[in-house]
Amino acid sequence: MLKASRAGHGDPLFSFVVVADTHINEQDGVSSSPFPRSRLANDRARHVFQEIAAMEPAPKFVVHLGDIVNPVPSLPTFQDAVARYREITAPVTIPVHLVPGNHDVGDKRVEWMPAGQVCEAYLQTYREAFGRDYFAFQERGIRFIVVNSLLLNSGLPDEATQQAWLEQQVAEAIADGQRVFLFMHYPPYIYSSAERGNYDNIDEPARSWLLSLIRKPGVEAIFAGHVHNFWYDRIGDAEFYTLPSTAFMRHDFTEFYRVAPGVEFGRADVEKFGYFVVDVFPQGHVAYSVRTMGAQAKAGEPPASPQLRHLAHPKTSSFDCVGVELRHPWAESMQITATGGVQEFGRKWARNDYPLLALWEMGVRLSKVTDLDVLEEESRSRMRLLARLGHSHIVTVLGGPKAALLAADTGDCGVAAYEVNTTLDAFLRQRDALRKLRHDTGTGIYFSRIHAFDDSHYDGKHFSHFIKAGFTLDDLEQRQETVAQWREDGYIDGVTVRIETDQPLVPAARRLAAFVRNSGCKVLASLKTSGPSLATEQADDRGMVAKTAQAMILSKASPHIRYVFDTFMDVDRGYFPRHGFIDRRFDLRPAAHAFTTLAALFSQETLLELTDDPAASDGMLCFTAHGQPYLLLCLDAPRALESLAREQAQSIVHDLVTGRRDTASGHAEAFKARLPDQDAQLQVLLIRRA
Repeated sequence: MLKASRAGHGDPLFSFVVVADTHINEQDGVSSSPFPRSRLANDRARHVFQEIAAMEPAPKFVVHLGDIVNPVPSLPTFQDAVARYREITAPVTIPVHLVPGNHDVGDKRVEWMPAGQVCEAYLQTYREAFGRDYFAFQERGIRFIVVNSLLLNSGLPDEATQQAWLEQQVAEAIADGQRVFLFMHYPPYIYSSAERGNYDNIDEPARSWLLSLIRKPGVEAIFAGHVHNFWYDRIGDAEFYTLPSTAFMRHDFTEFYRVAPGVEFGRADVEKFGYFVVDVFPQGHVAYSVRTMGAQAKAGEPPASPQLRHLAHPKTSSFDCVGVELRHPWAESMQITATGGVQEFGRKWARNDYPLLALWEMGVRLSKVTDLDVLEEESRSRMRLLARLGHSHIVTVLGGPKAALLAADTGDCGVAAYEVNTTLDAFLRQRDALRKLRHDTGTGIYFSRIHAFDDSHYDGKHFSHFIKAGFTLDDLEQRQETVAQWREDGYIDGVTVRIETDQPLVPAARRLAAFVRNSGCKVLASLKTSGPSLATEQADDRGMVAKTAQAMILSKASPHIRYVFDTFMDVDRGYFPRHGFIDRRFDLRPAAHAFTTLAALFSQETLLELTDDPAASDGMLCFTAHGQPYLLLCLDAPRALESLAREQAQSIVHDLVTGRRDTASGHAEAFKARLPDQDAQLQVLLIRRA
């Protein structure tokens, strides 16, 4: 695995893996679940543990968050499932620490629960099969505590015993100055610590007791499973993660989608299956999401060759000057419908954290948000969480920041600048107020000029109603002296410049860099992803990958230019429909994977130096990183193949569309085999020159 690493961040002390809800069946290809794809759980778990066994360097240990097996302890197939678990995890030579789940020891004790509830007999069955159901261990002076969440509120004798033991463990850790990581199956809550009890959380009174322990100093992280979906929050200073499953989704939460769910009504949305790899540093940790995409490994077959994975996270990425515009609600909460099963009695609140997960996986550290995100407490609190990870926000406003916006508590929300969208005349009327705002708050100001009407609205046949905001390159160069004077007078820090989809980005960036040098102004480059017509979809994923790669490289060549793509999520209704980095099920598009790859490859670099190559043509971007030469190719297949032929055979090629990595010679051979089928397809190749 290749992980993003900021310069000076240092190496981790060690890593560990967290897996949740494997639901291993008694035999491969069978399941007591009526959903057919539940029969694949064993093969999916086998793939995960084979992948863990092949990790280099090896993690120190694995923690399984429960629902290890699918048959509950009362079923005669339970012991067979335990045997399958042992076979599946056999390749893993590091310790695997197990957390009991409700499928392993029985459901939590509530009167309406339809399945067998936790009891002394089930606990004994678990202990005989898997060992202790709550315990602690240490690694490098850090205390890791496994909690049996099914004991909480159970009334069983072991509830009080575990409670006293856990209080002692946390107290000892605090006294010794140790950091604490907690692992449990049931999350304390999924939306709010004040939510009512349901199938997916820990009920009162144990919840409040547990949260009071988590809020104590030194508790650094909590990992929970059970709900088969991702959530993130903070409890005091502790980071709280709820993990996806490797086997299936809890598909009642596909209510978040703005389109119909996929296979098995969303239960088999394999794009969300996965596990976590956690790097532990002398100060803090980084939890990387690893999506398995539902990959499978069959019993008796040799493991697949390990594939290089690129992992990124805002904590370790250093791409501060390239980001996305969050046009859609990105911290949206809603009531999840009671569809039956174990969720029969009323709706429950949940927040959609999948946009957040995608931002994390890409390593995004910059976003443009609306003033509504600042004004509403829930989204503002999420901005605050992101800011603690190193994320910055540019708040875009119409006309200028209003009194209510300025009164909002944004001190720790990561607001780096306001983008003021207004006409030139209106800007001139309010420039003194903007200067005062800059002086009083220390927050930057970008002026984004609104073009009330220009020739682009009418093509001689059709008139289109749309707002055009941001200076054009020509307009910017014509007004360079005026804009420089605005900056000198303290009205602004910079301006927003719109770069249309059909404008080549590299030559545009060179013009922007010249403007920055000559004017002393900063630039916010708004990268448009829509087509020329508001009625036509722009769905060129390869073109989006190319522009993503170019923007990321260019962002490290000129630190006074910020690049922001004008949508993060697909726009699939309304005007200017277009692809973004994630679709309406919040699954990653190719451009998101390319962003992750480049964040992993170049986060150690503070500067990338653009270079000239006499052989370079349009579609080529040459640069160096610490003296190592690179070439980014954005060409059609025949021209890309010609360029590959000129490279040394052992140069390393990253295909940023497919994720494939090979030598130049190997990639060229594979390329030839696919011609002429992909002649017209844009190829986006990053070459590390030998």
